[in-house]
This record gives sequence, C-alpha cells and structure tokens, in this order.
Amino acid sequence: MKGKPVSAKSLHFVLGGARSGKSRYAEGLFAGEPACVYIATAQAFDDEMRQRIAEHQERRDERWTTFDAPFDLVGALKDAGDRPVLVDCLTLWLTNWMLAEFDYEAAGERLVEYLGRRAAMTVVVSNEVGLGIVPDTPLGRRFRDAQGRLNQRVAATATRVVFVAAGLPLLMKGA
Repeated sequence: MKGKPVSAKSLHFVLGGARSGKSRYAEGLFAGEPACVYIATAQAFDDEMRQRIAEHQERRDERWTTFDAPFDLVGALKDAGDRPVLVDCLTLWLTNWMLAEFDYEAAGERLVEYLGRRAAMTVVVSNEVGLGIVPDTPLGRRFRDAQGRLNQRVAATATRVVFVAAGLPLLMKGA
C-alpha cells in the first residue's frame, strides 16, 4: 500500500515500532502539498538523539516549517492554523510529560479532543509499544500502559489508521 494523500479535515494516525518506517511513510502523505508544518516533540538530551533529529530534518525540504513542541502540542497545532500538519511523535511527547511529572492523562485528553476538532489535514505518528516484553520497572509499565491508552483514543478519533512494520504499511481503519 503506497502512501495515500490525506484529505483536509482528516486525522491520519500512523503507528509502528522503532525504526519501522512510520515517519518516512507519514512524510510521504504530504507529497504535493505546497506548505506543511512538522511538529517535532523530541528533546535532544544526548548525541544519539541529536543524530536521530538531524536525520529527520535532512529528509524535509523547504516546504516544511518546523515547530518544536515537547510539551504544548495543542498550542503548536493551533499555531499551525489551517496548514497541513505532521506530528512526530506522540511517544516522545508522552515521555516528556511523564518524566516532567506533569498530568499526562489530562494533557492526552485535551490533545485528543483538539485533534477531533481540527479542520485541517493532520497526520500523527506514534510508537506501538505494547507488542514487546513487559517492562521491568514500574515507570516502564506505567509508560507502556499510558501510551497504549493514548494510542487507543487517537485511533478511535482518527479517520484512517495505518500500522507500519519493516517499512510496509498495513491499513487498519479507513480507506
């Protein structure tokens, strides 16, 4: 299944494991869009993360405007206005909230509610973290569970859900 362009007023949710090709797939959905917004949620705390961020940046051309939103994702979506948006990714956003010991459940509720109202094309990327081993720490288990609940809420709101594994997209919801 090739990346199908997403129409205005749609929420497209792209899930997959680490290095599964989900971000590249999501970026491909914006082919032909003259101006897009990339909302990045990552924070570069070490060299390895800086390298990952640089790899993502190198793939984007001049059509993209980047907003950094490690916490205020709803504010960044509002700032994007009616432009098409790619949010990459919910997993890092949730991690930021949990490590800062903020109320991530309430933030997730606000985010899902806003995504459901957003009039412009929106593509959201997230990791599916529940397919691996059970984390051995309470924080790891709490994160896995919170990510699973957030993914379920976004998927329920989305018009289209695609799971990406080994670079191959599998349509789970929508046309």
